[in-house]
Amino acid sequence: MRILSEAHFPELPNYYRGKVRENYDLPDGRRIIISTDRLSAFDRILTCIPYKGQVLTQTARYWFEQTKDICPNHVLDYPDPNVVIGKRLDILPVEMVVRGYLAGTTGTSILTLYKKGQRTMYGVTLPDGMRDNQALPQAIITPTSKAFDGGHDEPLTPEQIVSEGLLTQNQWDTVAAYALALFARGQKLAAERGLILVDTKYEFGTDADGNILLADEIHTPDSSRYWIADSYRASFEAGKRPESFDKDFVRAWVAERCDPYKDDIPEIPRELVEQTSKVYIKAYEAITGETFEPDNRGETPRDRIRENLATYFPRR
Repeated sequence: MRILSEAHFPELPNYYRGKVRENYDLPDGRRIIISTDRLSAFDRILTCIPYKGQVLTQTARYWFEQTKDICPNHVLDYPDPNVVIGKRLDILPVEMVVRGYLAGTTGTSILTLYKKGQRTMYGVTLPDGMRDNQALPQAIITPTSKAFDGGHDEPLTPEQIVSEGLLTQNQWDTVAAYALALFARGQKLAAERGLILVDTKYEFGTDADGNILLADEIHTPDSSRYWIADSYRASFEAGKRPESFDKDFVRAWVAERCDPYKDDIPEIPRELVEQTSKVYIKAYEAITGETFEPDNRGETPRDRIRENLATYFPRR
């Protein structure tokens, strides 16, 4: 299997390794972001999924191009299927999560909070009597703190965000408007592809001039929840979760066999890894309407990326 497990190139400056992405800050204000095939869950790396990095980069590319009239983004170039060259930004400390349905499984999801009896959350009040996976009266923003230090995200209200100085009122108004407009565009285009964009998260940052730009990724299978539209009505009426791109085989397999936060991770079967890769590719094709073309140039993906980034290496 062609796997990109790491992409550390000592020739490139200011290296930062994230859970999934390798980053390099160039002296001229650009950032090289390389999406590897690492799969992160339970605050650790579980395995690598073939072509995952290419799928995420190319899915985000599709959406950046489809939404650039709504909101400026950080993208400058794509020298490789796994690589984006972007403007280096100061990331704003608030993650903008937009939701169109009463769904989710995490502790900060509105469905989890709703089932605990909460009706007012994130500065929004929801009506009584709603059911799992029901469409909300309108899309809402459920912002959380951006945990840069590896801590847990915490729910916020717009009032907290401004009063605590996380964002100015003008910054909040700007990112809130951007987030809702991006989500509306995402839902419209997803519907044309037979999909429901259920919820997603956006990250924004400011450039050297203080302009707010969309950063990171947009509407990818890792940052968003999609349902298959044809499955929604029957599933909702039956009280079941609608059909989705279920790529959490590995997460579920690990959780059934150990405490993933404490124990060593058992060796994950090759067939499970290959199955997850197929789901990522299927998601890309369904979301974009394009056929996935794996880039198998070079002896390894790392060799291919090194060659495509050669012009960014310092001249000797």
